[in-house]
Parts: sequence; C-alpha cells; structure tokens
Amino acid sequence: MSFPASAKSRVKMSVLSAALDVLLTADPRSKAACARRMHSTWRETKVIGSFPPSLPDQPARPEKPDLVSPMDVPRRRLGSPAGRGALLHAVAHIELNAIDLAADMIARFTLHPSLHEDDRDRFVSDWASVCDDEARHFILLADRLAELGVCYGDHPAHNGLWQAAQSTRDNFPARVAIAPLVLEARGLDVTPGMIKRLTGAGDKTSADILQIIYNEEISHVATGARWFKYLAAQQTDTPESYFHQLVRNHFKGQIKSPFNETARTLAGLSRAYYEPLSVN
Repeated sequence: MSFPASAKSRVKMSVLSAALDVLLTADPRSKAACARRMHSTWRETKVIGSFPPSLPDQPARPEKPDLVSPMDVPRRRLGSPAGRGALLHAVAHIELNAIDLAADMIARFTLHPSLHEDDRDRFVSDWASVCDDEARHFILLADRLAELGVCYGDHPAHNGLWQAAQSTRDNFPARVAIAPLVLEARGLDVTPGMIKRLTGAGDKTSADILQIIYNEEISHVATGARWFKYLAAQQTDTPESYFHQLVRNHFKGQIKSPFNETARTLAGLSRAYYEPLSVN
C-alpha cells in the first residue's frame, strides 16, 4: 500500500518514534535538540504512532563522563570557578538523565493499558513538555559550563538516576512514583541551598540558571503527582499507602529530610506521602 508524501512524513513524526530517537542519541546537545524537536513535532501533529519494537535498557551516552559510585564523585568548594563548574556539571548530568527519563516515560508507557485511550494525548503533552524543559535546562547549564571553561564530560558522574529507571521499567505506577516524586522532588529540597551558595560566592549568573530550573521543576513534580494519583485511583489502597509500597519495593536509596515542604505542597505532594518514608 502506498501513502502520499505528506502521510509518510506524519508517520515518521510520531511522538513514539521521536521519543526513541531521543533515547538513541548519544551526543548531549544533539539529545537535547531531539527532545525539543519531539515536543514541537507533537504540538504540530498530535500523532502518537505505534509502540517501538524495542527500547534500550540504557540510553545512548557519550564516552565521557566516567560513571562512578555516588560516593566517588568529588565535591569542591564554590569559591573558585573550578568548584562552581563541578557543581554545575553535576546538575547538568542530572538534567541529561531527566531528558531520557521523560522520553522513556512517553516511549514506554503511552500505550500502557492503565492509561485510558482518551487520556493518552494529555499524558504525552505533559511529558513532552517536561522533556522540552529538561533539554532547555541542559543547554543553559552546558553554555554556562563553557563560560567557566568546562565541558560536559570533564568530571566524573554517577548513574543512580538511570538505575532507578531500570528498576521500574516494567511497572508504570512505580516509574511515576520514583522518577518525579522521589528523584525530582529531592531536587526541590536541595536546589535552594545551591542557589544561596552560588549567590554567596558572587556567581549570580549560575544562581539565576538554577532558579529557572527550580521554578520549573515544581511543575514537573506536579505533573508526576497528577499522573500518580490517576494511576493510584485504579487501586484499592489510598494514594499515599500505594506510594509507600512502591517506593519501598523499587527504590534502593533513602528519602532524606529536611524537606522543602512549601515547594512539595505547591507540587501537590503532601507530607503524608514522604514523611513516613524519611530518614534523618
């Protein structure tokens, strides 16, 4: 069967194939560009497409940075450009992983049976927007690193974020619980302190970038909270107890206090979700 050229182009521009392109792109800036293109293409076409034949267990990555244990990632003081570069490099690594997490959310779960057909467009719109934000964040950080004489890949980093993704690749509610409501919510707790430290070190440019990221991450956690409650409504447990069960079964790290209660509440994440899991 033959298709008109316009129909062929629309098939090629499905959001599921675009999400797979993000995951299979190794170069960080090219990955960010793919993510932004996926978002704009989805807004123009609203073509979901068919489920990819296979998804990578690990998204494509550049040769650098070297991936090490979180305990082996060096910490540096922020009084020097090198120290600030190391901090921003760590944040850039998080944002690069966040691009892949959002793309994988779309590619892996848009056609999941727990997602009603009438809700798929809204699900894709939400996570494509998140993916676009994460790509923009990475570019802001990569540009700032260049101004400080640092390239992404110059410092070692850890792979904890994607390890959490691997542990939830077959469990839709667990992925939504862990990625935005544990990992991104932790960013809400620690980013204000980083902003304060950078401001105190006289690096307002870097602090302003982290402020942009912080403001937008609140909406990302809110997106996760909204979809988690959607999935939890299909269970007999309360959303909070269902969250506790999933986190205990699928997250190997710790839920650490203190918490940014104000930001978490703005994102729709009440204390009943995280306080029973917390450690001091």
